[in-house]
Amino acid sequence: MRDGTGSGGWRGWRAATRSALYGTDGEGGSGTGDSDARGFYRRPEGPAGHFRTSVHASPLFATAVARLLCRVDEALGRPGTLDFVDMAAGRGELVTGVLAALPADVAARTRAYAVEIAGRPEGLAPRITWLSAPPPQVTGLLFANEWLDNVPVEVAEVDPAGVPRLVLVRDDGTERLGDPLSGAEAEWLARWWPLPAEEGLRAEIGLPRDLAWAAAVSCVARGLAVAVDYGHTADARPPFGTLTGFREGRETAPVPDGSCDITAHVALDACATAGADAPGPAPLLTQHAALRALGITGARPPLALAGTDPAAYVRALAGAGEAAELTAPGGLGDFAWLLQPVGIANPLPREPA
Repeated sequence: MRDGTGSGGWRGWRAATRSALYGTDGEGGSGTGDSDARGFYRRPEGPAGHFRTSVHASPLFATAVARLLCRVDEALGRPGTLDFVDMAAGRGELVTGVLAALPADVAARTRAYAVEIAGRPEGLAPRITWLSAPPPQVTGLLFANEWLDNVPVEVAEVDPAGVPRLVLVRDDGTERLGDPLSGAEAEWLARWWPLPAEEGLRAEIGLPRDLAWAAAVSCVARGLAVAVDYGHTADARPPFGTLTGFREGRETAPVPDGSCDITAHVALDACATAGADAPGPAPLLTQHAALRALGITGARPPLALAGTDPAAYVRALAGAGEAAELTAPGGLGDFAWLLQPVGIANPLPREPA
């Protein structure tokens, strides 16, 4: 069995995805050695050039996160310095929107960080600190919107004998089965995503995500860590996994050549256990429920407003449409919010009305 790089080399999906998404010039997954090649997330257009997230759908999402930061601020007793950390910040869209939506007194005390592997974008407000890893001591809110789904993972598939094996891939997307799983990866699979002995069943091994999330939560000295992603739990694992790609707004085959995003849904219950600083399950809410608890409801404005203030009615109607998109079942509303408080009470109810 050969493990290598380039279009002819077989390697696990974790290594292939890491190169395709985050590789530097000359090792962006193309296998050509072309100096123009770079990882998907290092490209100038950023994620917004290829897919639409809640951040890009409406400024109401940043408004909701700002409201959550205010709740954390109150729970912390309004400290002199309040941290907001935007994980996987893209081009700084969310952190910029949150700062703009904060009340003036809170904004004045907020220390803002954008954590992203790509370089700092031009025009970003100087007050936003751009980092490649979260700061080590956070007092406030660490918010990770669609970060964990892009932490590269291995893929397992059950062979004809009923044995889960590592899936190997080349840069052109061709796959074959490798060795049986062993060690920590086999233990993770047995605990969190046990596969029946049925040929072709697949799973993504979420151990790297557990470790990444635990490391991020460990940076929060006091406050709240939130991960927002499409996810699943042990009672509803997808039988064939969720590995897929996105290019220019369309779902596509996950080809690890640097030309597309490569993503997979997150085993959020495993992440929650890895990041917990106290016994018991961490709260998991749908985005629909979380945003409603933060005042983003999608309710239409009263028709009477159209007669008294038509311009205000049109603005309110547009806002209702944006809120409806953010909270829609079957769409963005199905994102899961994992909330892990550190030293404070959970500022969102477990089951908002």
